[in-house]
Amino acid sequence: MQAIRQPGGAEAGRGRLDALVERAKELGAKGLVWMRVVASERASGALDLVSPVAKFLSEGERAELLTATGAQAGDLLLLVADDHRRACEVLGQLRLELGRPPVYEGPHRFCWVIDFPLFDGLDADGRPEAAHHPFTMPHPEDLERFDTDPLSVRAQSYDLVLNGWELGSGSIRIHRADIQERVFAALGIGAEEAEERFGFLLGAFRYGAPPHGGFAVGLDRLVAILAGEENIREVIAFPKTQSGADPMTGAPKPLSPAKLAELGLRPIPPKLSSQEPPQG
Repeated sequence: MQAIRQPGGAEAGRGRLDALVERAKELGAKGLVWMRVVASERASGALDLVSPVAKFLSEGERAELLTATGAQAGDLLLLVADDHRRACEVLGQLRLELGRPPVYEGPHRFCWVIDFPLFDGLDADGRPEAAHHPFTMPHPEDLERFDTDPLSVRAQSYDLVLNGWELGSGSIRIHRADIQERVFAALGIGAEEAEERFGFLLGAFRYGAPPHGGFAVGLDRLVAILAGEENIREVIAFPKTQSGADPMTGAPKPLSPAKLAELGLRPIPPKLSSQEPPQG
């Protein structure tokens, strides 16, 4: 379970809280638990929780939750019980939506985000899962914990954020074959599979690839902020709709039989409706 605290958020009405629950479900959570933090009526100077689920918590559990979140009277706690990655993604998005001012309001506040985890969870087989991709260089100070505590290993990756909008991201890439093989092994990619899928890369490393990295800037997002637009599609010359369709060209369009043959593809016939009996 993960939780975030919104200072002063306890004043939110039930309609706003219900909207947050629905938004969490839209983001992929099974649900969202909200708790208002109030001054206790039973003990002077103490805090209490007001929530439909608060009655299911013991006094010790309430106290532990208040301590862990650093809550104060008047705050709102939002909790998601799900796997680690899903809970963090949902609450992270809610945190942005709750704390981000309208894009047309100033001032502009920049923030560098560093020390991302190299792995951010375990799969069904207990293997680490890459937080970004398996080619990000681990932090050199954390290599000694790679085999014993992989989830504590930091990646040399970074993001630049402006008022809650990600303007760009990048990383230092792995340039050593031995480190790349350790990352593959941690992800369950054996030596034979790694050579088959990424032999071209491992071979380049063995010949001596230099340290390298990069940073990709989202110019459209920067223009949207400067223009005071909440929707990035307002500043894109030829935007796609949310369904991925292009209103200008009408794409995607059906491919000709010749083009399908060239690509080695064939269309799957539509399923027969349960109300329509098969012909013949």
